Amino acid sequence: MNTQSDNTGTFVISLDYELLWGVWDVTSIDKYGEHILGVKKVIPALLNLFDAYHIRSTFATVGILFAKNKQELISCLPDIKPNYRDDRHNVYLKEFSAMGNDETNDPYHFGYSLFELIKQSNHEIATHTFSHYFCLEEGQTASEFDADIKAALKISAANNIRISSLVFPRNQLNREYLAVLAANGIQVYRGNPVSWIYKPRKFSAEVYFIRFCRLLDTYLPISGYNTFDITKGNGLPVNIPASRFLKPYNKNLAWLEKLKLKRIMNEMTHAAKNNQLYHLWWHPHNFGVNMSENLDNLTVLLDHYRYLQNKYSFKNCTMKEAAGL
Repeated sequence: MNTQSDNTGTFVISLDYELLWGVWDVTSIDKYGEHILGVKKVIPALLNLFDAYHIRSTFATVGILFAKNKQELISCLPDIKPNYRDDRHNVYLKEFSAMGNDETNDPYHFGYSLFELIKQSNHEIATHTFSHYFCLEEGQTASEFDADIKAALKISAANNIRISSLVFPRNQLNREYLAVLAANGIQVYRGNPVSWIYKPRKFSAEVYFIRFCRLLDTYLPISGYNTFDITKGNGLPVNIPASRFLKPYNKNLAWLEKLKLKRIMNEMTHAAKNNQLYHLWWHPHNFGVNMSENLDNLTVLLDHYRYLQNKYSFKNCTMKEAAGL
């Protein structure tokens, strides 16, 4: 069954709100701390910009960030924890010992005030799992994933949030786990683009050649338009596939910014003309430095959305709404 029965294209934005929990295993506070601290300004700026363009987005939030402090967080930990074969992936063994008590003394690991801003807005709050769970890494199991999801739902319910949608951390979509989502009442997920360069992979499979192809695809139509029809009807959560990661501004690649934006706008136009889905995503910490340049780029894209809305009735909605829920 196709959910786009009103015969219009759909524009979805999702953001992976994770702070240091999303990058602790690949970088450090010394290297990336400025990006994380910048989220304190980024989220209010995004909310204001979205309001100006009447955009409703989906904030996929790591469950840990629903906690006001460490004591509250510990009370919501999952009953069983992931048993990754490689301990370097295990946040409970590694990063928990480094965290502070609350947002005041540790703004890298806590962000409840920002969660409150999002909660007070008209955007959808989804889950990014409780612990930024890696669904394709060796050692972890479906029962451990189920425990993580239950912990995410428990802490969201304590904050009066009902979760309908999920974004898989690092886009490690594990199709065997879709039934776990359904059993927990999660009805929507963000899948991967169909091109082989975006196929879900564990860390060890993310080789240089694949990363290079994705970089080229940011500027050139290597993988095509990445626009989709939305279908459902098999009893599993509805896939609202990602179309494009909004790569942040990089002064070393500034000469390619117009090409990057043109690539995205061409895809948006294709979706609007063909009554398909276009799904843009990024992390708030991607805008944590060079915030003005990143917001300027986003404004260009939102201006283009407004043009497509007027010309083709291109509509914006959240992931949940795109699924027809």
